[in-house]
Amino acid sequence: MADQKIRALVVDDERLARKDLSNMLNEIEGVEIIGEAEDVPSAIKAIESLHPDIVFLDIQMPGQTGFDLVEKVDFSGKIVFVTAYDEYAIEAFDAQAVGYLLKPVRREKLERALQQAGRLGASQLGELASADTRVARREHIAIRVRDELRLISIKDVRFFRADQKYVTVYHAAGENLIDESMKLLAEEFEPDFVRIDRGILVSLVAIEALERDAQGKHRVRLRGTADTLPVSRRRLAALKHAMLARKYQ
Repeated sequence: MADQKIRALVVDDERLARKDLSNMLNEIEGVEIIGEAEDVPSAIKAIESLHPDIVFLDIQMPGQTGFDLVEKVDFSGKIVFVTAYDEYAIEAFDAQAVGYLLKPVRREKLERALQQAGRLGASQLGELASADTRVARREHIAIRVRDELRLISIKDVRFFRADQKYVTVYHAAGENLIDESMKLLAEEFEPDFVRIDRGILVSLVAIEALERDAQGKHRVRLRGTADTLPVSRRRLAALKHAMLARKYQ
């Protein structure tokens, strides 16, 4: 059975912005533009009548904002905020958005948002992964501390560790559980992060040295701490190659 297309609605008060985004989406296999809206009232009507899978939503619009729309409509699909301003990122995460795109929107970031939405079929994701343009990675990881959402810079992340269903991010200010896939984290942040074990993804910048313990097993020592992490024999050659490549960058 063929993969079902993702049905998208574009909401923006600027006609040219709607046209540009719609044209870009139309070029991506597996996406169907089912409508456009120029303000919150018309967007609510479109959502209630068309039932899109995903809404690309501007924030600053005359009268009411994109956040107002999220509060007013009962929508079970995905929201990707599209804005010219970067100061709304925390509010976007609070609104359970799957993406936050800054204008002018770039094709690779748009594809990343679609991947995060998790609605494209396997064959379509494969086509995106093999595209000439590399998917742009995030610069922050979102963590939830009690009722507050915070952003951790990737530059401050030392490593990710998976334990059964959970992934913990270890960073300069501590450690936090995150709702992420280790496989997708590895794909997104390579080559600056490298898998040293099935459940450990380490920042190359954070590695001080590769050494052996008393049992002769390889471990990496992290900068600024006494912490070491185990390296599996299967991952050892790739780690050495990555460390060597970084040394001569």
